[in-house]
Amino acid sequence: MPALTAPTVTTIPALLADRVRQQPEDTAYTFVDYESDPGGIADSLTWAEFHHRVKVVAAQLAKIGSPGDRAVVLAPQGLEYIIGFFGAIEAGFIAVPLTMPQLRQHDERVTGAMKDSQPVAVLTTSAVVDDIRRYGQADPRQRPPKFIEVDTLDFDSPLRPAAPVSLPKTAYLQYTSGSTRLPAGVVVTHKNVLVNVPELLTDYYESHPDGRAPQDTTVVSWLPFYHDMGLIVGVFIPILLGCPAVLMSPIAFMQKPSRWMQLLGSNPGAFTAAPNFAFELAVKRTSDEDMAGKDLSGVAVMINGAERVHGTTVRRFNERFAAFGLPDSAMRPSYGLAEATVYVVASAGGRPPTSVRFDYEKLAAGHAERCDDESGTEQIGLGRPRTTTVRVVDPETLTENPAGKIGEVWLHGEHVAGGYYQNPELTQKHFAGQLAEPTAGTPKGPWLRTGDLGVLFDDELYLVGRIKDLLIVDGRNHYPDDIEGTVAEFTGGRVAAISVDDDASERLVVIAELKKQVDPAELEAVTQQVTSAVSMTHSVRLSDFALVPPGSLPLTTSGKVRRAMSKDLYLEGAFTRLDAT
Repeated sequence: MPALTAPTVTTIPALLADRVRQQPEDTAYTFVDYESDPGGIADSLTWAEFHHRVKVVAAQLAKIGSPGDRAVVLAPQGLEYIIGFFGAIEAGFIAVPLTMPQLRQHDERVTGAMKDSQPVAVLTTSAVVDDIRRYGQADPRQRPPKFIEVDTLDFDSPLRPAAPVSLPKTAYLQYTSGSTRLPAGVVVTHKNVLVNVPELLTDYYESHPDGRAPQDTTVVSWLPFYHDMGLIVGVFIPILLGCPAVLMSPIAFMQKPSRWMQLLGSNPGAFTAAPNFAFELAVKRTSDEDMAGKDLSGVAVMINGAERVHGTTVRRFNERFAAFGLPDSAMRPSYGLAEATVYVVASAGGRPPTSVRFDYEKLAAGHAERCDDESGTEQIGLGRPRTTTVRVVDPETLTENPAGKIGEVWLHGEHVAGGYYQNPELTQKHFAGQLAEPTAGTPKGPWLRTGDLGVLFDDELYLVGRIKDLLIVDGRNHYPDDIEGTVAEFTGGRVAAISVDDDASERLVVIAELKKQVDPAELEAVTQQVTSAVSMTHSVRLSDFALVPPGSLPLTTSGKVRRAMSKDLYLEGAFTRLDAT
């Protein structure tokens, strides 16, 4: 396995070509298809085969447009998606990975991204091309894009030598979920990727012998390729490490979470990533029979990121799979975002994640102070910032906060993206932060203002919420993540904690999906338990508690609850309440 150092190449196509020169016949990507066969059908490509197909796509795109044009990837999860993505970058196009819309439903986020990026081509497959052609008319003022069915291209014939392409600085646009605004395309450069991914790997493997990944490392992922973490982990890390990737679809995971665990137990040295909810699902829906003959002792890294990491999840997951050899140091709570090319910080390896209980009253007042009893709110450490310059800043005074004081997380470094595509106003708002009085050794700017509320405590970063989601009830700050975590322990499903204006004040409302089956008579008991727990734990009165069926809460493309939309639906009376009389 190569040393985890920054590559000497300066572009993504050069990185791929370098990997092909070193390991042409080694397996690159394997996609396990559970839709055609519940047992899974594996389809693999070597690095040479993959590179050839990428070049075929690039040659096709060269007939349609020019370097700098946009090419949307709109296809089901599979090898064709990755081929199309790299084919666009190989041709000098700016790739735009998007989520495949659900059939017979219109996805406004796809329409918004198509209208914003104005692609000249859409890379898709023959199975879905007829269903997505309507998205080619997102902006009637623009010429409709050409649709290329990747799976129908001629990959068997030899390629003619292609003329050198002048690559733009931008490699791809990573569209955000648009949970509170129209989709915005994060401008990710070749340099952003080539700087940040090696730093990510260095941090995750620092505790391993010689600071290197094991020789038998395999990336295992079900994360969607259009998602920032899914793209970096499932698609880019294999190229940087020169290791194979075993991939499946998010749908296959959701249908049977044990498939993820089975793949981890079948591939020693596994490197994987998932949001917190996925670890919960794996615990609840993986039986001992599912894991028969599987060994998790070789699992090296399990990134827990993209959403709040819960201590109860960490403990339940480690306890559940300890019998199958899972090291309690494998799970690595982490923090990142698309605007920083995903990776920012990760918890230290070689030990279980750090768990600290903070005094809730002090936390509500903006300070982190350790609480030795169980009455405090539990927070999981996300590690010590090393490769990224991180500061916690007072968003009003724009001055650096001392350790222990909560503020907005600001980031600085070469991996921070260049802004939002053709959106100077939003770029200025988020990417051009300037400190009022920077301390010695701290740059004045520009800083990425993440909108996340965090605190540095014992040199580790902890996140407590989002600025826009902060609840102010009875003049006190409350963090919805904390309240939602408390409620979920009783309801088992997704939760949205929101504040609703009530004349001169605000009141707390919680909407919770009830996963477990209960008799109507038991609903009142659940409500009483939740109301009491919220009052005791968070010192706030619950004005209304709405129990709703599973699947009721609106989600982002990455599976996070859309609190703002949930609030709108609540005010409109649009939820079907299980507790309605």
